[in-house]
Amino acid sequence: MTEVTRELSFRRFGPALPLLIFAMLAGLFWYALQGGDPSRLPSALIGKPVPDFTLPPIDGLSADGKEVQGFASSDLAQGEPTIVNVFASWCVECQIEHPLLLALAQEPGIRLYGIDYKDDTASARRFLGRYGNPYSRVGADSSGRVAIDFGVYGVPETFVVGRDGTIVYKMVGPVTPANLDSVLKVEIEKALK
Repeated sequence: MTEVTRELSFRRFGPALPLLIFAMLAGLFWYALQGGDPSRLPSALIGKPVPDFTLPPIDGLSADGKEVQGFASSDLAQGEPTIVNVFASWCVECQIEHPLLLALAQEPGIRLYGIDYKDDTASARRFLGRYGNPYSRVGADSSGRVAIDFGVYGVPETFVVGRDGTIVYKMVGPVTPANLDSVLKVEIEKALK
């Protein structure tokens, strides 16, 4: 190939080179994003105590005529396992998983607490009023600080906390009929032993 032929080829295809590189990179990023399973995201807190926190209750939230209490990290180390679900009224997947949480809360030996993530009080009360309250305690995490300390990537996320307050399992994403029986209940059973 002569120098003149190379120069003519570059002039003809040279302007398309940045577009070709961009298309290749976009394809690579798209492939990487499609291949990930968010439920398999690692958690550095598995096997470690829950972070130290105190969450106030959602003002005005009541169940059976009594105010629903907030909770603290010390409440998770009281000798029985606890499921901690991080939710928000604005979260569509939280609405989808909610009936499963209501059913789970009715099972014997299940202690379910909720962390209301970056929500305003009125919206949280409306959400739990409309869909039902599966939680025996609900803490308002209006700043999102406690969720960050738990390593939450986004709502919903569910944690199984052992008898001693140690995080034994983390589920990223909504509870579904498939993962409720095959994953979450299995992890709860392990924590009960």
